[in-house]
Amino acid sequence: MGINTQLDRIIPDSVFTKNLTLVRYFSSDLIYPLVDKVLDRFCSQILPHIHSKINTLYLESLSMERILRVADYPNLHSLGLYNIDDKTGERIFS
Repeated sequence: MGINTQLDRIIPDSVFTKNLTLVRYFSSDLIYPLVDKVLDRFCSQILPHIHSKINTLYLESLSMERILRVADYPNLHSLGLYNIDDKTGERIFS
């Protein structure tokens, strides 16, 4: 892939790509989206290469649409959504 040497070794390994948690956790049990720079890199350079290997995604509601639009996830069997409000839930699941 050419992103960087360490990442290039990890990405083909399904242990690291099968279940992805793309949120930030804080000690106070608060959950936030990834910072824009990290999210940009995941969406443009990483997810397009591993999307077919992902079985489970855990996402924060502010970044979920962007992540889900990057690619099709043919093996996605489980989706965890954090901080999703009623309005967003109705829009997506109705």
